[in-house]
Amino acid sequence: MAVRAAVLPAVGSPLEITGIELPDPGPGQVRVRLAAAGVCHSDLSLTNGTMRLPVPAVLGHEGAGTVVAVGEGVTHVAPGDGAVLNWAPSCGSCHACSLGEVWLCADALSGAARVHARTAEGTDLHPGLNVAAFAEETVVPAGCVLPVPDGVPLIDAALLGCAVLTGYGAVHHSARVRQGETVAVFGAGGVGLAAIQAARIAGASKIVAVDVSPAKEDLARAAGATDYLVASDTTAREIRGLTGKQGVDVAVECAGRAVTIRTAWDSTRRGGRTTVVGIGGKDQQVTFNALEIFHWGRTLSGCVYGNSDPARDLPVLAGHVRAGRLDLSALVTERIPLDGIPAAFENMLAGKGGRALVVF
Repeated sequence: MAVRAAVLPAVGSPLEITGIELPDPGPGQVRVRLAAAGVCHSDLSLTNGTMRLPVPAVLGHEGAGTVVAVGEGVTHVAPGDGAVLNWAPSCGSCHACSLGEVWLCADALSGAARVHARTAEGTDLHPGLNVAAFAEETVVPAGCVLPVPDGVPLIDAALLGCAVLTGYGAVHHSARVRQGETVAVFGAGGVGLAAIQAARIAGASKIVAVDVSPAKEDLARAAGATDYLVASDTTAREIRGLTGKQGVDVAVECAGRAVTIRTAWDSTRRGGRTTVVGIGGKDQQVTFNALEIFHWGRTLSGCVYGNSDPARDLPVLAGHVRAGRLDLSALVTERIPLDGIPAAFENMLAGKGGRALVVF
């Protein structure tokens, strides 16, 4: 069956919005008609080679839709069910999974090498980050499909697949923000806005949002930021000034840039915690001297997918949505058609907006 999709022909090439031939679901697979897909920086990282996975590929990894068909052996969803796509399904048997750290599953991205679909000319296409959500329909392994929780609109549910799980998890699972602590969030895109909301839910007493764009202040404050700073060479000093010259208890870095990581570290108090969520390139080198590591007693940690277990965390997030504590629509700055993805990438490179949402 032919569907329209956003295809990356090769690393460094522009996306092509074109028709692809999508097969019927085989054993253990599910076919989903997309309702919406978020445009995430990780997709951009595939186009420029920061993240290396097989190409040509259909991009898109944050999506939700309706199950239209299931293959043999699939029992947890049925045609007509709403589904959230999980781009990093855990195998359940590797060392990380045995420790309960499913977000570090060694086989989570192994499905990216499979043949997902073909072009009209017969060229094999891979599924980007497993789920190929930038398409009218997709076929994915059953482990990549989770039922949409009750009370969450299907279009909004797309954001649960990456931005919200990542931002919420960075605050609650990685940094473990406690009631009354102070927090700085670097980067007010989709993940950063989700982290700001998560910090508010955690009861942070002060939430400082930092971004290169002055235009994001209203978005950040609507999400729960108490203060907003435009990134500069004096950002760390300004944050200390907002916190009695101590620095924040927790910094969450969502940009993946060496200078931002270093600034986030410098913005925390002695004994503070910095969680790095952003995906940076190998050229982004961050340096520390041995004395400051000892003296400041700070913690710097990476954070993959918000250190989240989607099966465990989606019901929790849905509870926050139903209670009005988590506003998914506030993360979306524009709703676009499939053809609008290339322009959304350009806006992302320019530091504009929070999260573009492709609505099918």
